[in-house]
Amino acid sequence: MKILITGADGMLGTDLRESLAHHDVTPANRRTLDVTDAAAVRHAVAGQDVVINAAAFTNVDAAEENEDLAYHVNAEGARYLAEASKGSGARLVQISTDYVFDGTSTEPYSEDEELHPLSSYGRSKAAGERFVRDLYPEGSIVVRTAWLYGKAGPNFAATMLTLAGKRETVDVVTDQRGQPTWTRDLADHIRQLLEQNAAPGIYHGTNSGDTTWFEFARAVYDECGLDPDRIRPTDSARFVRAAPRPRNSVLAHGAWNAISLEPMRPWRDALHDAVQTGVFDDQRRHLQGDATDVS
Repeated sequence: MKILITGADGMLGTDLRESLAHHDVTPANRRTLDVTDAAAVRHAVAGQDVVINAAAFTNVDAAEENEDLAYHVNAEGARYLAEASKGSGARLVQISTDYVFDGTSTEPYSEDEELHPLSSYGRSKAAGERFVRDLYPEGSIVVRTAWLYGKAGPNFAATMLTLAGKRETVDVVTDQRGQPTWTRDLADHIRQLLEQNAAPGIYHGTNSGDTTWFEFARAVYDECGLDPDRIRPTDSARFVRAAPRPRNSVLAHGAWNAISLEPMRPWRDALHDAVQTGVFDDQRRHLQGDATDVS
């Protein structure tokens, strides 16, 4: 397959390039392809079998003050890619987010749940989803994901390890629940969707199970040989942010079962393997000599 990956230098894009390396992959970043330029998008998509849109304005708090820019990238960029993909006959995979939901549900969100974003970022991603599904329902897949970590970009787990070298204790919220997701696992599942010619629709690409940020941070410390009791519980009222966060962003995985593919494995199993394969080696090297680090 000839595959165009936008956002190819990002955390997910990097793992997508590796997972799909046996295909004919064209990586595109913000310097080589402006997804808000319709003509440039048409040119880039021409001749491709698949387009994976991992390009996004992802700074959730900055989007509150730059809603027009976030919409331009996350919604209009998705629209141009959908139009170009439909015109050329390429399949389109649109990467979306748990932020399209308001987080008030007490149950995991199903793939067909009505969208109720709380933030500018969430609204822009929801609009991108709608463009893709409305313009190209017969040839598009939307993959919603959440709480990503990986080797090629800033993420919560890496930040927790960096803070371990600066503070004796770190306060982390206990009142937000979701699914930590390793970008390598997500990339491999997107590859499976493509190689098995999965039906168009919406799929939730998160590792199984759920936890809180507090419990996730403790697990990161535990896996990296640090004392998890250095992570202390607090609540969201202590951390006032520009953009509201969904309290519950746990996503259901029914669509995988419908196409006879296994959902992604439990988040703690993925975290263990991520640590063992060196995802956080840079942060752990900075901890060498710290008496609390037994690695």
